[in-house]
Amino acid sequence: MVKPWVPAEGIVEDLGARDTSSRAARKLALRVFLAVVAVLFTLLVIAYAGRMAYEDWRPAPQLKLLWANTFVLILSSVALQWAQHSVRRGQLDAMRVGLLAAGAFTVVFLFGQVLAWRQLSAMVYFEMTNPAIAFFYLITGLHGVHLLGGLVAWGRTVTRVWGDFDVAKIRHSVELCTLYWHFLLGVWVVLFGLLFSGNNLDTLLKLCGIR
Repeated sequence: MVKPWVPAEGIVEDLGARDTSSRAARKLALRVFLAVVAVLFTLLVIAYAGRMAYEDWRPAPQLKLLWANTFVLILSSVALQWAQHSVRRGQLDAMRVGLLAAGAFTVVFLFGQVLAWRQLSAMVYFEMTNPAIAFFYLITGLHGVHLLGGLVAWGRTVTRVWGDFDVAKIRHSVELCTLYWHFLLGVWVVLFGLLFSGNNLDTLLKLCGIR
């Protein structure tokens, strides 16, 4: 007997295949975008290294606050990893806590970056014309903008995790957010380690025989 109110098995399988294909496409699109962002920051580091070769180069002062900011960004990435682990195990309450914690830590990080800007501008020897300081504002600003973009996606995910929702779709959204946060954490660690925590980039260039 035909039951029109029951979806045909072939239709259900086709919808499932389309959903899987759509998720794979979104993940691929994110990876391509992250590759472009990686190239952008790589070019900025190369430009920074090239500008260091000039005699008038003066490194920007080191800010201890950046160490605390780095730790907070690590916590945000850890919280998202916890949220991803929780949703995979069906622990939805833990997932919600992880998502909220990740967003809170990210906001604290961005606030800390603004404080670092204010600290730098308040220093007696602050000169906006100093190329190192201009690079600091440019690079940290671009990184912050990408985090703000991530918070938009995070916010859309958070608004969907209360009430009835498709667990599979939320799991996919959390996975994409986690990938994005891990990437931006990695970018920041490299930038901070090479450019903003000493003469590490200069040392690396000398070790490689470039300078």
